[in-house]
Amino acid sequence: MVYLDFAATTPLLPEVVQAMREAEQKFFANASALHTPGHLAFNEIEKCRELLAEMVGCSSPEIIFTSGATESNNTVIRTFEGCKIETSPLEHHSIIEAARVYRGDKEPGLYSCMLANNETGEFLKFPDPAGPAAPSPPPPHFDSAGVPLQAHHPPVYRHSDLTQTLGKIPINVKELGLDYATFSAHKIGGPVGVGALYVREGAPFKPLMIGGLQEKGRRGGTYNTVGIAGFRAALEFVKNRDVFEIYDTKVRELRDTLASRILEEVPGSSLNTDISKDKSLPNILNVSFRAAEGESIQLYLDAEGIIVSTGSACAAGDIKPSHVLMAKTGDAEIAHSSIRFSFGLDNTMEDVNKVMEVLPKIVERLQQISTISK
Repeated sequence: MVYLDFAATTPLLPEVVQAMREAEQKFFANASALHTPGHLAFNEIEKCRELLAEMVGCSSPEIIFTSGATESNNTVIRTFEGCKIETSPLEHHSIIEAARVYRGDKEPGLYSCMLANNETGEFLKFPDPAGPAAPSPPPPHFDSAGVPLQAHHPPVYRHSDLTQTLGKIPINVKELGLDYATFSAHKIGGPVGVGALYVREGAPFKPLMIGGLQEKGRRGGTYNTVGIAGFRAALEFVKNRDVFEIYDTKVRELRDTLASRILEEVPGSSLNTDISKDKSLPNILNVSFRAAEGESIQLYLDAEGIIVSTGSACAAGDIKPSHVLMAKTGDAEIAHSSIRFSFGLDNTMEDVNKVMEVLPKIVERLQQISTISK
């Protein structure tokens, strides 16, 4: 099998599997309990919190563990319920749909903009003339119901979904001028069901999960200690294995080689990802094939043992064209004919060669039966 869907999820790293097996034996107790096994479990959680904080440039109390990126995103958006909430049009559905439900017209406002898009890998920028390093505004006062009070100069808070970025390039949330940031373990070789949320000290916050005092009252629910131990092992792998350098060299070469070969060997192909070094992550390539449906290409590739996606994995089964590509191109045919190739650390040039052995024939076959001119 040639797996090229790492942007959707990653296989568990061997180090993560080992760490989670050990945690099942050593840290089985409820981390909120006062007895010794509980303390051991809690200490394991705090080690992960400290490591993540170190790697993203914040203090450990500013990190809250969640069940994943969707919960983290929803938590931030709901904090500003009834307030002005704006997003880039390229955000994940967990941002766009939550904003649709919770936005209002009160101040202070929130703007959410992912650092790198999950479908194209391209970097996005906050529409802020002060620049990404601008200092965050002071927090507002809240009334007895937890609703932000009006301010004379209402601040705009900044959130970024860093799910695709973590582990691919260095991150510093303070330098990015963020008040909130979202992370997920399963994009870096960790387990599904574990994520984290950065909340700048002093920034507004309302718990989404209530009913417990875990995370200093910010997220109720029994700790997923085993999953968090796996998250920590994945972070340690990123920190200790020159992962950023591997992505910037080996993985980028694979991605760029595939891009150039597709353009040369597949008629009607076009890139939806700007592969310039400073324009996108090094591991994601989104390509459209005129007069060939993306879902059909995906299924034919799957039959050949090549695993790709047609966009965000969270939108699987949605027959509507990608909202990301529609916002980017305005062309439904381009959006419907798109494929996302996303590389991991273990991919090789042999994988690229395998794709190019079968992809041109698949696209040609589909174009021949299409009613759309290529």
